[in-house]
Amino acid sequence: MKRIMQVMAGAAHGGAESFFERLVPALARSGLEQKTVIRTDATRAGILRKAGVEPVELPFGGVFDFTTQRSLQNIAREFQPDVQLAWMNRAARFCRPHGHILAGRMGGYYSLKYYKHCHHLVGNTVDIRDYIVRSGWSPHKAWYLPNFVDAAQADPVDRATLATPPDAPLIVSLGRLHANKAFDVLLAALADIPQAILWLAGDGPQDGFLRKETTRLGLDDRVRFLGWREDIAALISAADVFVCPSRHEPLGNVILEAWAHEKPIVAASSSGPAALIDDGVTGLLVTVDNAQGLARAIKRILDSPTLAGDLAAAGHAEFRAKFTESAVVAQYQEFFDQVAV
Repeated sequence: MKRIMQVMAGAAHGGAESFFERLVPALARSGLEQKTVIRTDATRAGILRKAGVEPVELPFGGVFDFTTQRSLQNIAREFQPDVQLAWMNRAARFCRPHGHILAGRMGGYYSLKYYKHCHHLVGNTVDIRDYIVRSGWSPHKAWYLPNFVDAAQADPVDRATLATPPDAPLIVSLGRLHANKAFDVLLAALADIPQAILWLAGDGPQDGFLRKETTRLGLDDRVRFLGWREDIAALISAADVFVCPSRHEPLGNVILEAWAHEKPIVAASSSGPAALIDDGVTGLLVTVDNAQGLARAIKRILDSPTLAGDLAAAGHAEFRAKFTESAVVAQYQEFFDQVAV
């Protein structure tokens, strides 16, 4: 089995960061020998240690950080990896190959200038992989490796704890409170769905703006701002419908989360959701920035238990076929075996 060095220099929260925190322990459980280097982060280090993986923490700073690259070189020289996997731009900028294969893992449509030292690039959607090739990368060195999410079931959050009547139609959405996520569109849609309650989990720069929009639309009694939450499975389990309204969404881990917990999905047809969802089969798609269309699709599901059940079942089947831990870990192991030659 190959020796793998993984380097993550991302933010405290994010889709790629959360997946890294799932993948590293999963690979460890599979028996893969790996060395993990992260940007200094006590919470992330604690998650990895709890899984039996001891990370090395480095600053990954700006132009005056003269220690991180040297430390990475020393770690690689001592560990002697077959493959080093750099997660996103900052990590790729610091990593250099030293007798091993260097691969960059991209979770978005980033400039390839950050990956000029890499031998291979990985995209977590087919479209990102195609973008890599369109940008001039060799198709023989561009790979698609999907994400997986935790499929462990959880009891639903008690609606009473969030001032939600047991019989109210419940919409759940989550993500960084950023313009790309288009939660303003979801709020506008909610205004056309009487009696429905929205649980919105996440934090970010649009928190204040979205709260003001909620008041402007007269929705203060129907929106619950939950902040950053770790109990994602329990939140989704309580939902009648899960909504991903994003204007820009390269993948959409939240769609996999909803599928894993057998919930019907409505999503805007940005690149990630459009690639994942078979419209009318595994979810409902609407055009981006279309509040009226979003409201109609949500009401279709709320008004039809049969449709809701069919969408949830088909989505769960798609998840079981392609996005479980075992399926994705096997693909990563095969990738490492193929490139480490």
